[in-house]
Amino acid sequence: MKNRFSTVPYVLKWIAEGEHFQQDFKLRIDDARKISKTISAFSNTIGGKLLIGVKDNGVVAGIKPEEEYHMMVYAAERYCFPPVQLTFQSWKVDEKTILEVNVSEAINKPVLAEWEPENRSAFLRDHDQNILAPAVMLDVWRIDESERPEKFFYSEKEQSLLSALQSGENTLSQLCKITKIKRQPLQKILAKLIRWEIVDWRVQGGIALFELRN
Repeated sequence: MKNRFSTVPYVLKWIAEGEHFQQDFKLRIDDARKISKTISAFSNTIGGKLLIGVKDNGVVAGIKPEEEYHMMVYAAERYCFPPVQLTFQSWKVDEKTILEVNVSEAINKPVLAEWEPENRSAFLRDHDQNILAPAVMLDVWRIDESERPEKFFYSEKEQSLLSALQSGENTLSQLCKITKIKRQPLQKILAKLIRWEIVDWRVQGGIALFELRN
């Protein structure tokens, strides 16, 4: 763990930004299981950082960095599957110490978090929240990119789905209703089209939305 004993402008800039898609504040780490959800979410999205010793409103409270360091390492190694490698750096802000914890985007997704005993789930980042990864994304991650064909031959179901997506964003439930395709087969088709960059998706209010890529 690296230590920096003076504040640099970009640390204050991070705090001023507040919590967002790639940044989370924690006053301290009391529950290794609970923080594994954040590690999973950053790993499965595009990475991010935690600033420990900072309140939700951005007020710097300070912490003992060694204690928080060990809690984070324990969470990443014991409650994340596969284990996640974190990087750390401590900073002094107004004579108080905060710990910066960086989580890189995982090469092999998903990273699961055992957030409850014997309950492992994949999480994603949605604005400043950690949400359960939609089932369709689990299917996306299972598809090997090398399986992508040079040419696409759409079945009747795929054609029906693409036609429905031309109207704009739709939820999985809406697409099931429009296409008359059952949920599980529809998930598989969507996953393939997302993996092959034909369909885009995003999460809004914890609900996945799908649309054709422009």
